[in-house]
Amino acid sequence: MPVITLPDGSTRQFDQPVSVLDVATDIGPGLAKATLAGEVDGQLRDAVDLITDDASLRIITSKDEQGLEIIRHSTAHLLGQAVKQLFPDAKMVIGPVIDDGFYYDIQRDQPFSQDDLPRIEQRMHELAKADISVVKTMTPRAAAIETFKQRGEDYKLRLIDDLQDVEAMGLYQHDDYIDMCRGPHVPHHRFLGAFKLTALSGSYWRGDSSNEQLQRIYGTAWRNDKELKAHLLRLEEAEKRDHRKLGQRLDLFHFEESAPGQPFWHDKGWTLYSLLMDYMRKKVREHGYIEVHTPQVLSLDFWKYTGHWEKYRENMFVVDESADTAFALKPMNCPGNVQVFKQGVKSYRDLPVRMAEFGKVFRHEASGARHGLMRVQGFTQDDAHIFCTDEQLEEEVILMCALIKEVYDELGFHDVKVQLSTRPEQRIGSDADWDRAEKALENVCRKLDLDWSLNPGDGAFYAPKLDFHLSDAIGRVWQCGTIQVDMNLPHRLDITYTGEDGEKHRPHMVHRAIMGSIERFLGVLIEHYAGEFPLWLAPVQAAVLNITDAQADYAEQVAGQLRQQGLRVITDLRNEKIGFKIREHTLQKIPYLLVIGDREMAAGQVAVRLRNGKDLGSVPVSELSEIMQ
Repeated sequence: MPVITLPDGSTRQFDQPVSVLDVATDIGPGLAKATLAGEVDGQLRDAVDLITDDASLRIITSKDEQGLEIIRHSTAHLLGQAVKQLFPDAKMVIGPVIDDGFYYDIQRDQPFSQDDLPRIEQRMHELAKADISVVKTMTPRAAAIETFKQRGEDYKLRLIDDLQDVEAMGLYQHDDYIDMCRGPHVPHHRFLGAFKLTALSGSYWRGDSSNEQLQRIYGTAWRNDKELKAHLLRLEEAEKRDHRKLGQRLDLFHFEESAPGQPFWHDKGWTLYSLLMDYMRKKVREHGYIEVHTPQVLSLDFWKYTGHWEKYRENMFVVDESADTAFALKPMNCPGNVQVFKQGVKSYRDLPVRMAEFGKVFRHEASGARHGLMRVQGFTQDDAHIFCTDEQLEEEVILMCALIKEVYDELGFHDVKVQLSTRPEQRIGSDADWDRAEKALENVCRKLDLDWSLNPGDGAFYAPKLDFHLSDAIGRVWQCGTIQVDMNLPHRLDITYTGEDGEKHRPHMVHRAIMGSIERFLGVLIEHYAGEFPLWLAPVQAAVLNITDAQADYAEQVAGQLRQQGLRVITDLRNEKIGFKIREHTLQKIPYLLVIGDREMAAGQVAVRLRNGKDLGSVPVSELSEIMQ
């Protein structure tokens, strides 16, 4: 006689065990038709799963985020069905959900080609339109093994072998296809249809390159065609904004094998980099930070002392580990900042110490993980470490949040969300320390009315943290800023200050980054603005273009006057048609194009044209700096 409690607090009593779908049907036929699955006492369950005892229930439809994940997971199984029908020799491996879609790893002696994807996708659409129910059966271990033996699915047998403690597993059958999964899945193919296969790549069994190679088919799936179309348009726009392509087209940077994962900055790219660094330096000075600079190469003894050798050894670049005195390139700045803090006796009157370092760090990244500026091996962090008393902690975090918001606003990112990540199971430090740090971060989120959410258990092993996620111009979310209250290094490296009571106390050490990596943030900026930077950040702010050689000297004079006013200006005096010059510099996304003909030269003026094509007409040279604001 289960009593089912619904999200609004109402209850429904049944005289026998009921499925999630039964409850939905009891509520109304419309909800029953829309039901994908249910959340029973906080656990996702299939629509056909029986509820035998009193329970709370939330019906999952496609409107829920969990519903969208179920659609994507079920579409991965639909892909599996299509592949097996078209290529019976294929062996299915795993097909999980990922951001915006799914993939399926598949083993096949004859590799798939890009030409196979349209065929597979077409068959998927045919299957989605067919009247096919998805049937779930909890199957005893031995029967599941026999099923996949008969079907020749070797990898499913390996996966079952990994589940030694599982006596029964969910097998999902739709028509002639059977797959094994935790679920839940859609109850019918009518929920599927808004999908597209997007890519084909290689992969390895268990993600280990020493194992056999597989093939991975990627796809995206959505609730309806409108969402799918919007996503594909975003992908198309993202392709246009790809910072790697724009970096080459705008002559900002390049990569080559002589320095894997490290950009070669060109003149305009380095100007952009320097402008951003200058901006950040000005900001931290205005907000009461001191700036330090610590060595890039330190001894292995030091890294063992700090504990980083134990945690980050695989990602560190080591210089001759076998030598009597071996060294490593630093993977982070914080231990060096602690060493600076330790110089001299610190009093409570000295705190807070806000210490910034734009430090170059190095981390080993597998070649497959590198991605332009977004994932490099040598990069500069806009690091800061704040050393403060317990009483100062909350106010210091408030000031950090204000600085982060100020920077993001000024750089054009106005949609920012925050996640508060709390203590993981594996952690160091006392519960009292964690309580105090987590409470301080939560208080700040509430006081500042941040758009925040809780991310339980995802804190670092040494610290709870606030992670700042910003949305770019096309809605993609990037995690950049972070604030972490460290409860490890102050103890491990034994830093103290003398309190008002004359006793030694441990300071709080708060890690703060706004951009995270300057290189990665520049990649985000390039894509956010599609290379059309605001005037202050544009590597070249104006191009002076003459129509004929007769205006060449005057064009140089105009450029010289603007440079004296601190503007970044180039001239284009080539013997080319003015339309060609305008088009070329527009493609270079230069904010202002200053055109000079005989008429402008005679009047002491220039014709002003914006990169968006807008014509501002002719203006006196003396007024240009006012216009270019």
